[in-house]
Formats: sequence, C-alpha cells, structure tokens
Amino acid sequence: MHRIWPPHAAGAPDDGPLDDGQLDEAALERLYTYPAPPWLVVNFVASADGAVELGGRAAALSNAPDRRVLQLGSDLADVLLVGATTAVVEEFRGVHPDAQTTQRRARHGLAPIPPTAVVTTGRSLPADAPVVTEALVPSIVLTTADAPPDKRRAWTEAGATVLVTGEHTVDLRAGVAALAARGLGRIDCEGGPRLFGALLAAGVVDELRLTVSPLLVAGAAERIAAGAGVEPATLELASVVTEADTLLVRYLLRR
Repeated sequence: MHRIWPPHAAGAPDDGPLDDGQLDEAALERLYTYPAPPWLVVNFVASADGAVELGGRAAALSNAPDRRVLQLGSDLADVLLVGATTAVVEEFRGVHPDAQTTQRRARHGLAPIPPTAVVTTGRSLPADAPVVTEALVPSIVLTTADAPPDKRRAWTEAGATVLVTGEHTVDLRAGVAALAARGLGRIDCEGGPRLFGALLAAGVVDELRLTVSPLLVAGAAERIAAGAGVEPATLELASVVTEADTLLVRYLLRR
C-alpha cells in the first residue's frame, strides 16, 4: 500500500525528510491503531458513485485492500458493533481469528477474540442468526425494553448477552457507555447506514474509515449514512492510502 496523506510516516517529525510513502504491515498497523479509548470507528465501503451495496450486499463492493484494513480495524478493536439487519444480510458470524489476528491481538494486549454487539429493537434479529449462534464468544445484543420478552429470552438461551439500553429505541449513547463500562472502549462499527446515521445523531462517532471502491454501479443504492438528518459534521482528514485503484480514507470528526 502507498500512503498519500499525511506526507510523513506516523511518529516521524513533520519537518523531517519525506519517505516514499510505502507501507509495510507494521506501518499500516500503526496508521490504523486506535487512540486511547473510548473511541468509535465507523467503516464503510462505497462505489465511486456513492453506492453502499451491489446486489443487496456491501461485500460485493469490497476487494483485497478494503478487506485488509477492515481486518485491521477488527483485529485492534475491543468490540465490533453492527446493526441487526446488516448482520443478517451479510451473514455475519463474529470474529473467527486467523494466526495473524491472534498474534496481533496478543501483541497489543487485547482479548483473543473481540465480541460483537448487535443493535436491534427486537424485530430484526432472529435468535438463530449466525451472529448469535456461530460466534466464538458470546455476542452482545443492545436492545430496548419494548423488545418481546420471548425474543430476549431466546437470544439469551442462544448464548448472547442482552443489554437493554432504551425504552422504544436503542439509546446508542447509553449503549456505547455500557460497552465501555465492560472494558470494550475501542469500538469498530461495520454498518449499516441507518446505524451510522443514528450514531451520528447520538454524537458518539470519532472516526470514519471509508473505502472508495473502483466501481460505478448507478441504481438506487443508499449512501453510507441514512435516517433522520443531522447537523452537518465537520471532518478532518487523517490519512489517505491507495492500492489497486482503491482509495482508503480516514476522517476524524471534529466536535
């Protein structure tokens, strides 16, 4: 991978000599390491014309560079955060670590496997969803007091930890605080658009990691944030990396 921005490597003095911008695995890891928690990152891949899905799935837009930084995000996180619809459509199974993930997490003093926190009001997450039944560590369901008691009981019986963080809708600020209170302060959100929009409205997003996939798809696909409008958030460019015609951009949200 090649770093376009910033002009200097992480940790190098701003007035020092410029390097060639080539990133080996260690340099890429430094670039994508989380600041001190709490810190919430949102990841998205979109086509060059702004579509967030192709044939109904975001995975169809992804490629090797995107998957590489997406894995870095989850490898270095305490917990993954995902909307229930996205988890079901993308057949999300939680993290099943390979040797690289295991070594990386051990090196950073992280738990061997990060849990997945799923946001749902109760209707969109069946108890037999792979994110619940196939996760290697218990998933966390962030839900509401209105969620049917039998559904909450079914999630628990399937192995999930259920946290009620709202009456009629999930209070995401309370949900993020509940995760942080469990020592899960480095939060890696992997979609979808409505969850991102709600997180923006709650004011809990610290960083956006956006992959621009070298595809044009047209159609009526959603953009990366959906739902009720929010006051426009000002972004600060943190890094731009490129590989195989793909742009990988990190933005920090200014408070």
